[in-house]
Amino acid sequence: MGMMGWLVRLFRPLASRKVRVALVTVLAAYAAEYGLGASEEVMLTLVSVGVALILGIAHEDAGQKRQGEA
Repeated sequence: MGMMGWLVRLFRPLASRKVRVALVTVLAAYAAEYGLGASEEVMLTLVSVGVALILGIAHEDAGQKRQGEA
């Protein structure tokens, strides 16, 4: 497998909206912890919003699959 094959494998998960939201949530939490000097409440809010977005996307995906079955 060449270099392009490895790059495709590395970046393929980024096609998923859930993976992108999770990545941004983790990066925002690290930035708040180490770079922004934000309080614990701000970090919990960032993570909570990320989790809510991921659950909303999963709910939307499940609705689309169920609608396709009917």
